[in-house]
Amino acid sequence: MNTPSLTDFTRARSSERPILLTGGAVITVDRDVPDLPTGDVLLTGSRITAVGPDLRSDPVHAAAAASALVLDTRGAIVSPGFVDSHRHAWETQLRRSIPDVTDLGEYVMSTLSGIAPVYTPQDMHTGTRLAALTALDSGITTMLDFSHNSRSSAHSDAALQALVDSGIRGVHASMAPHFGTWDQQWPADMGRLMDSFHGANDGLVSLRLAALSTDEIAGPGVAYGPRLAAIARDLGVWTSIDAVFGQPSSQAILRWAEQGILDPTLTLIHCTGLSPLAWAAMGDAGVTVSLAPTSDAQIGLETAVPAVDEALLAGIRPGLSIDVEVALASDMFTQMRALHAIQRMRATNAAYGTEETAPNRISTRDVLDFATLQGARANALGDVTGSLTPGKDADLLIVRADDINNMPLNDAVGTLVLGSDARNIETVLVAGHARKWDGQLVGVDIDTLRDEVTGSRDAIISRVAGR
Repeated sequence: MNTPSLTDFTRARSSERPILLTGGAVITVDRDVPDLPTGDVLLTGSRITAVGPDLRSDPVHAAAAASALVLDTRGAIVSPGFVDSHRHAWETQLRRSIPDVTDLGEYVMSTLSGIAPVYTPQDMHTGTRLAALTALDSGITTMLDFSHNSRSSAHSDAALQALVDSGIRGVHASMAPHFGTWDQQWPADMGRLMDSFHGANDGLVSLRLAALSTDEIAGPGVAYGPRLAAIARDLGVWTSIDAVFGQPSSQAILRWAEQGILDPTLTLIHCTGLSPLAWAAMGDAGVTVSLAPTSDAQIGLETAVPAVDEALLAGIRPGLSIDVEVALASDMFTQMRALHAIQRMRATNAAYGTEETAPNRISTRDVLDFATLQGARANALGDVTGSLTPGKDADLLIVRADDINNMPLNDAVGTLVLGSDARNIETVLVAGHARKWDGQLVGVDIDTLRDEVTGSRDAIISRVAGR
């Protein structure tokens, strides 16, 4: 695959000279814009201008395509970037420190109670930036950071600045810490954060409120209810609600419906073990859902079964998320494959059991939709990203389909979902900016990053040991 230099690409993007990606398989994840076995994607500045089989022969776009900088994408797949709708990014220095965690309680006590209180603002920046850069490297162009260690204004500022510094399309969901001393500045500090960071980095950074579904884990101060709903409404932001599982959350959801605060501005996370009545209320209210397939199954959250069938039955197409890297994988490929396998196993097994009806088996196209467009909708960015739709921002991937693990290309969606991984990602664009080029992150000194991350981890462990 022949490409121009990064310098030439950057110059074209900055001057809004058209850029033509041509010759590759194109997956749009837009029902109104057909996939193409071989096709073109035309970019201008930050936006997708057109998608078609041969734009240089298209009367509407021929002139722009003829003047464009050309990227030859033969032997590759062009697709939307993945969208992570829930990750606790600050923890990333401790990734895989508890790979065999037994349950939610162990995670809460080891990480949220044992480690979170010793984090400095610089640790927040280091962990969040590492998570964002790892996301970009594996094709995630948008990441919602559920930042539930906002111990001070400085901690929040550092986490937000890390999103800016990484170049990812970042959503900062701010929440107070679960345990330990903190400045009690949240949620009042949200207004200042909105003024300082919402729309930062040419609009790539946005904010929302974060909360828990009940007061069981961290008390009533962070449990969603009328007080937090009013704050979010006054700020004009959405709310992400974590730890949504079991009977207590089911009761909370029905209570929110009665209070008039269950609405489309909510994203409910996990959603395992909820009652049919709760799901019906969620579907009627038009909430979005973020599933964390490996978290639910591996850590064992409530039923431990990702609630994709329940969501679909309620008319909700869920987004996907990574959750906690202290115990889980960092990439969206793993989430798609885990959900695809678990759901199809359940659907097939049900046919041999006593259940009267079995759910339909989901497809690779379904999980790709969940990992892109539905995640964007859960992040309140469905009009901006998540599909290769003309007019949306150019958040996209060029994935090598002629590498040894993908060749020969027979089905582009199947190859992207079941065959590919981070090593196959040639290019990552966020709003047309190159964040990964020729298989390498742009502007990132990995050796310096490694020293920073390792130093932060060692300091954190030392502080924990000295308490």
